[in-house]
Amino acid sequence: MKRSTLVWMMALALIGWTQTAQAHFGMVIPTDSMVMAEDSRSVGLSLSFSHPFERVGMPLQKPSEMKVYANGAPTDLLPTLRPHKVLDHPAWAADYAFKRPGVYKFVMTPQPYWEPTEDCYIIHYTQTVVTAFGDDEGWDAELGLPTEIVPLSKPFGLYAGNLFQGVVKLDGKPVPYAEVEVEYYNEKAAGAKQAPTDYMITQTIKADGNGVFAYAAPGPGWWGFAALNTADYKIDHEGVDKAVELGAVIWVKFHPWR
Repeated sequence: MKRSTLVWMMALALIGWTQTAQAHFGMVIPTDSMVMAEDSRSVGLSLSFSHPFERVGMPLQKPSEMKVYANGAPTDLLPTLRPHKVLDHPAWAADYAFKRPGVYKFVMTPQPYWEPTEDCYIIHYTQTVVTAFGDDEGWDAELGLPTEIVPLSKPFGLYAGNLFQGVVKLDGKPVPYAEVEVEYYNEKAAGAKQAPTDYMITQTIKADGNGVFAYAAPGPGWWGFAALNTADYKIDHEGVDKAVELGAVIWVKFHPWR
């Protein structure tokens, strides 16, 4: 085989691999993001690890932590989790009843996920925010997670097209020029969408020098924001220390303008 032909075939293989590469997202999706007085006083929570736009699931072991932060205090929800399936893969579910008005931040800390194609472990600290009974105080509170996206826009009550802003933090400090991946949860119930090209499955933006990013969702539904950084520690995998990808993930619901 001619050298030029071999190089061309390798290039095509690389292009094909690049086009099919998928972004990972920890997911915490509630059945409602704004609980009003006339609504049910509880929500269902779905916890998974997936490629949300392409609807490709991955197994999620029972998280190491699952908490809800409300009125300045965390509550352990780990004992309430029950086995579930999302996109035909093991996942977890729970129900949560609201007893008083407030802003409730649900946070999942998964066990490290070994990703052989990236030769690293993945840990996505994943949160979503639900407001109950008209209270909207504390939506911008920092939780002190190893890494997190602290919202600068209310993470609820947003119309499609509204600008969502957040600041990426690692160990409590803003991450200058952090890279943030954005992806739509392509739910069948909402009418599955198709991206014009693979480039538009996962969109990527960069924060500014203060770690602040902004994104205007083009359509209604759940949108995930994942800021990725490398941990300052490694985890052993079969006798070899491997890097750890830390993801600060937040899921935000955008609503149609009627």
